[in-house]
Amino acid sequence: MTESTAARKPRRSAGSKAAGTTGTKAAGTTGSKAGTDAKRTTGTKRTTSTTRTAAKKGSETELVQLLTPEGERVGTAANSAYAEYASYVADITPDELRGLYRDMVLTRRFDAEATALQRQGELGLWASLLGQEAAQIGSGRATREDDYVFPTYREHGVAWCRGVDPTNLLGMFRGVNNGGWDPNSNNFHLYTIVIGSQALHATGYAMGVAKDGADSGVIAYFGDGASSQGDVSEAFNFAAVYNAPVVFFCQNNQWAISESNEKQTRVPLYQRAQGFGFPGVRVDGNDVLASLAVTRWALDRARRGEGPALIEAYTYRMGAHTTSDDPSRYRHDDERAAWEAKDPILRLRRFLESANHADEGFFAELETESEALGKRVREVVRAMPDPDRFAIFEHAYADGHALVDEERAQFAAYQASFADAEGV
Repeated sequence: MTESTAARKPRRSAGSKAAGTTGTKAAGTTGSKAGTDAKRTTGTKRTTSTTRTAAKKGSETELVQLLTPEGERVGTAANSAYAEYASYVADITPDELRGLYRDMVLTRRFDAEATALQRQGELGLWASLLGQEAAQIGSGRATREDDYVFPTYREHGVAWCRGVDPTNLLGMFRGVNNGGWDPNSNNFHLYTIVIGSQALHATGYAMGVAKDGADSGVIAYFGDGASSQGDVSEAFNFAAVYNAPVVFFCQNNQWAISESNEKQTRVPLYQRAQGFGFPGVRVDGNDVLASLAVTRWALDRARRGEGPALIEAYTYRMGAHTTSDDPSRYRHDDERAAWEAKDPILRLRRFLESANHADEGFFAELETESEALGKRVREVVRAMPDPDRFAIFEHAYADGHALVDEERAQFAAYQASFADAEGV
């Protein structure tokens, strides 16, 4: 199989590039310290002129878009409302753009393969990211090696950007492990099933980063449904009060399982940040360039000690909430059709073709690579060994416990009963 640039571990040094492929340019001055005046401490003054300007911009900007559904670059003019954000991708190269496209295509292929494996009984459950590739790849490629990421259970594209082997994501959904990767190897935390709790984990981690004086940022992912959880509001408040270097990245895919946005909030989600005292921005979540640029901006200011920011990536869940869900029961096909016209992958392909940044050879090679990835995923998943059934009892207590020993014996007897039944 031809190895994808994105599939290789994208660990970047602090001064290295951070766009579509490993070694791409980091945004602005994020690779250097911001100076002693901006050094992050818990006592740093939180309301700087930059913060006030950003907060005002966040409240006035409805949707940051740098690439239209037709594949046209916009917002790059000096007088554009999005000029500041556009500056973070102004020097992006054709090679980096092709890298972003490759990331999205291969992530979608992996996701489709996982969905198929669940339908074949190889996985117990799967949460698809179909339609959200631009939000995840754009934001994921905005991170640096020393940043730390706290995902939910749908951030397969972000995991890809952080260098996590995609097959490692499937162990938990197959029921053979509790995660499958070391979070500290890629600064990518294990998937979080409890809705919204990772926002608090990220905030606490970011507070620690601030106390350490580290020049790095933290990013927490959650969905529009999770924004209704108390944990998220608590995280917002702690992050604001302690000026934590954390970016809250909300993927608003329009539906929290079967509840639409209209039944969850009376104001756009990004405007909630104003009530906590930090800026919020709504970005076109189907625009990979805008997602990359705005996340670079937010992480840049976090690393400079200017506190948290909220990004609402306005996108759409093209498939079911999980493979146990039937979206046809609560939404109409014409809604999905309208969003299919805004497909993030098709959008970037149109731009690559119109700008002569990619030819048919590139797309054909990527298709071959995509097929190879799908084959590898199938083979690895089906070869995963069953876990030790008794391992769950091994680490409940450090020094053992009589009750655990009793439960282990009961479980052993229960397992043995199956063997006895088969022998009858």
